[in-house]
Amino acid sequence: MANEQAVQDVRRRRVIYIPGYDPFHPRRYRELYRKESAEQGAISGYEMRQSALKGQGPFAWSVESVVEGVETEAQIEVLLWSDIVKASMNPSIPATYAMLVRTAWTYIASGALFRLMRLRKGPVIAALYPIVFLLGQLVLALALGYGAARLGAWALLQLPVKVHLGTTGTMLGLILFAAVTWGVLGWFRKRDNRFFAYYLMHDYSYSARHKGANPPELEERMAAFRARIEEALASDVDEVLVVGHSSGAHIGVSVLADLMRGGWRRGEGPRLGFLTLGHVVPMVSFLPKADRLRADLHDLCQWDQITWVDVTAPGDGCAFALCDPVAVTGVAPESGKRWPLVFSAAFTQTLSPERWKAIKRRFFRLHFQYLCAFDRPGDYDYFLITAGPLSLATRYAERLPSKSRIETPASRYTSRAA
Repeated sequence: MANEQAVQDVRRRRVIYIPGYDPFHPRRYRELYRKESAEQGAISGYEMRQSALKGQGPFAWSVESVVEGVETEAQIEVLLWSDIVKASMNPSIPATYAMLVRTAWTYIASGALFRLMRLRKGPVIAALYPIVFLLGQLVLALALGYGAARLGAWALLQLPVKVHLGTTGTMLGLILFAAVTWGVLGWFRKRDNRFFAYYLMHDYSYSARHKGANPPELEERMAAFRARIEEALASDVDEVLVVGHSSGAHIGVSVLADLMRGGWRRGEGPRLGFLTLGHVVPMVSFLPKADRLRADLHDLCQWDQITWVDVTAPGDGCAFALCDPVAVTGVAPESGKRWPLVFSAAFTQTLSPERWKAIKRRFFRLHFQYLCAFDRPGDYDYFLITAGPLSLATRYAERLPSKSRIETPASRYTSRAA
């Protein structure tokens, strides 16, 4: 269970949340936190009250918790990059298919696809899904377009007045073929909120476009993220906790590595914690030009000014569950590393059989389970971590890593930025 001890080393906390490749408005995370924290509190026997932060914009909120009679305040802020995501998701249908070819070629030609499969098949299948589904849409659209063209030619033959089938039949066939093919592809595109094929294709394409290097607009935004974290570290709080979910995990790694190389040291200020959830780091770090990310992983894993905890779960088919992102990338220092502490949220144990059965095939829902309530909670509780009285360092000071974690280097590319 997640009961807190009488110990308290955090009275005030700043939480900086970095979402993954998500086009939705940040208020989605605020509402998710409100709903799920109330449910977890009712299950685990603590109280959390959430309120808006005046003057802080729509992307931040405050939380007051009472755990075993101990009160804690937290300010939670979502760092915005959904505008970049939305801009990358605007390509036309033909441009998306061009992305498909380019992305597939990047992962196949570099050898990254086959090496990723050695780690976890789940996220690789998730990566192949949009390729297969989009190609399936195309085949179906072409087949229906061809069928419409043939049907049009047959209809011409049934006319009571003889029609010259050469030019007229060809023109009608081409028009029907193009209209039906485009109509079917457009039908699927408009309903992608059910299929997620375009969404995932744009996601993987965004990482592969520069073969693992960060696009300029993302680097610029990451510099702004670092400034927000520095501002939080200069405030009068006991802990600054950076949370990176999904693609936000590797963004957080690079932002904090920049902070480290900039010379920040704790001194008398707040503790610095880093929580990565459902990471997909190898999808980027295994690509040939991911020198920047590989250097950041190598450097951050040695930093003694941070506590880095990585939580995944084998039940999450979209994440590289229990894969140490530093070790599997092959950039762990020869002298050894401090971080991350890798362990499992163990969905099959921390969710009741009834709840597990209800969501186990809802793959995107499972990828967000780290941010949700568990009806059989273990030692991972997102709400106690972000709003409870113990710092990340104290909470997991005695926690051992999962024995089944994967640390075998698997990346073909291990070069790092100078």
